[in-house]
Amino acid sequence: MSLSKKSLDGRAMTIVVTLCFLWGLGQVSIKAANDGVSPFFQAAVRSVTATLLVALWARARHLPLVHRDRTFLHGVVIGLLFGTEFVFIYLGLSFTTASHAVIFLYTAPFFVALGAHWFLPNEPLTGRKLVGLLLAFAGVIVTLWDSLGRPTRIQVLGDLMSMTGGLLWAVTSLYLKGVVRSSMTPSQMLFYQLGVSAVQLSVMTYLFEPRWVFNLSSLVVASLAYQGIIVAFASYLVWFWLIQVYPVSNLSGFTFFTPVFGVLLGGLLLYEPLTAKLLSGAGLVTGGMILVNWPETSS
Repeated sequence: MSLSKKSLDGRAMTIVVTLCFLWGLGQVSIKAANDGVSPFFQAAVRSVTATLLVALWARARHLPLVHRDRTFLHGVVIGLLFGTEFVFIYLGLSFTTASHAVIFLYTAPFFVALGAHWFLPNEPLTGRKLVGLLLAFAGVIVTLWDSLGRPTRIQVLGDLMSMTGGLLWAVTSLYLKGVVRSSMTPSQMLFYQLGVSAVQLSVMTYLFEPRWVFNLSSLVVASLAYQGIIVAFASYLVWFWLIQVYPVSNLSGFTFFTPVFGVLLGGLLLYEPLTAKLLSGAGLVTGGMILVNWPETSS
């Protein structure tokens, strides 16, 4: 008997909003750990930790993770895209606030909608999606304007790096959807992304970062553990379970609580300024992306 459901129930909504909170807190934890370890090293620790946990989990469930055909090459591609995405995210958080970074990272659906229009014939732009994209774009401009108005203009560089991370996230999603979705299970997709990125980020740490650790406080250790165990391993596995059981189009609308949580947590935990421009930008991006991803009604 199939376990799939046609609509979200209370349990699903509670779980997905909890995941959004965890992901929003993830940006805050990266920012906090940047005070004690280098960006590439931090990203590498995250991927290595989660890769080992996924491998142990799959072994316990007798699930195959690696292909012996050309699908393996697709796995390497998505892993490199995933790793490069986090290069920009972690570097960006060295220059900008967690509040800004989470807004720009969650422009990914903006790029997915544009890319799907050109590369996925079954997902054209509709009038509602276009309005949503314009709202989200306005939110990006407002948030960038917030950076320009502050004393350190280098924050704009961090904002643009975070948005590049969002672009690479979108490219990875489109590649998975258009090329390899039918040939990989969700656990295999996650393993390839984490495993290849672990190697990539470890090499980059060795080559480009002469000093990896400079203040290994309890907060930094807790932040690293949170990213690897809670976010990259546990939350992603729960998310994959959700999209197997519930309609992904319905779930996607809820994920835009993440930038809201990220902005609020950045203000509460890191004492980042919650300016009017920042809150307006977050609202515009979130509202626009909800419009883009709201499920179509059938006639």
